[in-house]
Amino acid sequence: MKKLIFSTAAFLLILAVPLTSQAQPTPQPTPTISSTAMPVPAPPELGATSYLLVDYYSGETLVEKNADERAEPASITKVMTTYVIFAELAQGNLSLDDMVPVSERAWKMGGSRMFIDPSMQVSVGDLLKGVIIQSGNDASVALAEFAAGSEEAFAGVMNHYAEVLGMSNTHFMNSTGWPDENHYTTARDIATLSAAIIRDFPEYYPWFSEKEFTFNEIRQHNRNTLLWRDPAVDGLKTGHTESAGYCLASSANREGMRLISVVMGSSSENSRASESQSLLNYGFRFFETVQLYEGGDELAETRVWKGMVENAPVGIADPLFVSIPRGRYEDLDAQVAIDPQLEAPLAANTQVGQLTISLDGELVARRPLVMLADVEPAGFFGRSWDGLMLWVDGMFSDDE
Repeated sequence: MKKLIFSTAAFLLILAVPLTSQAQPTPQPTPTISSTAMPVPAPPELGATSYLLVDYYSGETLVEKNADERAEPASITKVMTTYVIFAELAQGNLSLDDMVPVSERAWKMGGSRMFIDPSMQVSVGDLLKGVIIQSGNDASVALAEFAAGSEEAFAGVMNHYAEVLGMSNTHFMNSTGWPDENHYTTARDIATLSAAIIRDFPEYYPWFSEKEFTFNEIRQHNRNTLLWRDPAVDGLKTGHTESAGYCLASSANREGMRLISVVMGSSSENSRASESQSLLNYGFRFFETVQLYEGGDELAETRVWKGMVENAPVGIADPLFVSIPRGRYEDLDAQVAIDPQLEAPLAANTQVGQLTISLDGELVARRPLVMLADVEPAGFFGRSWDGLMLWVDGMFSDDE
């Protein structure tokens, strides 16, 4: 636990704040030769065109190469297809039990298929599993037509959600990932989408870990071979076309640390799995996720002038996770900077300063520091007295 230290600098109050105990993993042991933090080696060099490894909880990038370079997503597109359908389910516009007619267009789709035909009506739930597990192009088109009237209209909805999620280098033309020069994304945008699926729809995300699905007496296996190689891997989606190469967005959870890797433009089915595994192993081996504070934790008290209370609590609005080299938790330094002349009234969540986390002098995280409660203005005499004190303080400051 770090000692609370107060000092002043450049009109801001700077103080060290104690870090909470680690949420994951367990507290660090006393350093020995065997437990001393190991230097982080260079990340693996992969043959894929672009790739990215991010920490799900902190959002920090651990490894990247050409992560913002446009690439064809192929069937990774279907992660967005399912995101849109999940959103429709959440809003009550669709039900898993809704029966979907199969159009000629859906039936005639090439590539990977669920093997549905126009004589059938298939439930939304089964079609979703056909998209996620069997990567069915026919199932994707059937869902798109049912949800939006046409696949073209559905692509517009996909682009709307891409914008909402901040996927600024992505544009969809269809629900399947069928090649089109105006259908593109990036490794970073796919990581953003993958995190959104995990965060926004935890009730449906487990479907991405199912290894097989049988429909119409046809059993097909999930093409994500990492589900068999690594028990920590629980999603997400493969993709392949001749022009896109072999792609894989994957996520794994080990001891409370979740990583997302995206590999685009790999040379083979085996290489995309091996390269993804290399990224995940590197991240888990050399980094750890630490939750420093909960949202709403009181990090300090600050003087509030002309208020009903003299001192009020400040903290951060949301939980703070950081990704750091393994074994370096005790070396983290946390400081807050607070405006020393805050005046009431102040509403809760008003930004009044800044929290910074650093390691070896390098910035790890920065968050706004906010009021944790409303501070109402004092009465006439309280405001007048504090006003006088501020005037006197200003006079002495001017003399200096």
